Amino acid sequence: MSQPRRVAIMLDLEWPYKRHAETYAGVQRYAQEHDWDSFIDEYAGDSLPARRGRAVPYDGVIARANQKLARRAKHLGVPVVNSWFSSPVWKSLPGVFPDYQAIGRMRAEHLLARGFRRFAAVVAAEDRAQRTELAAFCQLIAETGYDCTTSEVPLDPNSSLTQWRETQRAMSTCIKRWKPPIGVYVGSESDGRMVAQVCRHEGWRVPEDVAIIAGWNEETYCEHLSPTLTSVEIDCERVGYEAARLLDELMDEADARQTRGKKAKPNKKDNDKQDPDAAKADQPAEPRHILMPPRGLVVRESTDFFAVENEVLRAALEYIAANCSEKIRPADVAKATSVEPRTLQRRFKKYLGRGIGTEIRRVRLERAKRELAQTDRTIASISHHVGFGPPMRMYEVFCRELGVTPSEYRRQRQSELGETSSA
Repeated sequence: MSQPRRVAIMLDLEWPYKRHAETYAGVQRYAQEHDWDSFIDEYAGDSLPARRGRAVPYDGVIARANQKLARRAKHLGVPVVNSWFSSPVWKSLPGVFPDYQAIGRMRAEHLLARGFRRFAAVVAAEDRAQRTELAAFCQLIAETGYDCTTSEVPLDPNSSLTQWRETQRAMSTCIKRWKPPIGVYVGSESDGRMVAQVCRHEGWRVPEDVAIIAGWNEETYCEHLSPTLTSVEIDCERVGYEAARLLDELMDEADARQTRGKKAKPNKKDNDKQDPDAAKADQPAEPRHILMPPRGLVVRESTDFFAVENEVLRAALEYIAANCSEKIRPADVAKATSVEPRTLQRRFKKYLGRGIGTEIRRVRLERAKRELAQTDRTIASISHHVGFGPPMRMYEVFCRELGVTPSEYRRQRQSELGETSSA
């Protein structure tokens, strides 16, 4: 009976972040299913011997990888899977990460759907994940015809009193450039909290003047702030599970190479005659980078607002958002707001540039796009769930609005979100 594989887990678990703990939970679930011996080793790079010939304690490592780990693992032929998107060795190691481009688009879609036409972003540019989200956020905002004001803050404002004060000054400066109502993407929950505090100091209301969507749903920050903070739930447990699956494949490949090496044992003459094509085939390919789509939005008080000045129109938008999965018509929206249908239609045209029916269809389309990209539900099920009814109706809307069928859209988006990539 073969010995169980020994795998080191190096995920900075001393930091009280849910995303670290969930990644660990996903790794452990896979480890238990496959009878691994897994060990938390936050110094796995030091545990691996610096030279060959000494006992290697692990068959593989899943880590928020640093340079020492990458260097020693490569020297010893020990497979490593990276789960840290901002790792300094990100390009040279295979890895599994949240899809930060999809997260950035999701943030923009949410603020656009709330009626905002002015946008800002506050990010720590040193963080690759936040930079990636920002690029996707700004791209979608630009495609919709709007601009986004961007401001940078230090990566760790709590590292010193100087950094803390510098961050507060930077936020106060950028906020003075904003014109409410404005939708704001903030890179982290802690910075989102600071933005809310500075807004309050400036006499601005959240979400009526400044709507904030921030971070990756660390509940300690999101739920214990007043108002509570809208965020995006990333699927780090799946990141951990898929990282373990990828490591298993890499360990299989390493075992196969070792077996071939023992069988071959070529002499120098054989090496001189080696087929150059075979040698080329043995060279390592580009490291695989696998991206996991987010679970979805967690909408809280900080964006619980529709950015339109007309109270009746705001009530109509709230009714559509809450009921678009039902068979509602423009007349139902007018009835819910106690306004004549023609009057409400004119207000939609005046303030939004589109009619009531178009807005209902737009909200349904956005929800259908998200479900197609992030779930395995059938197209018929999605069509009924978002309010289109028969799938042929959703098919017609997708072809007319996007130029693709729902199936084609799903293939394109899931390919972008889940396939192996070297983004």
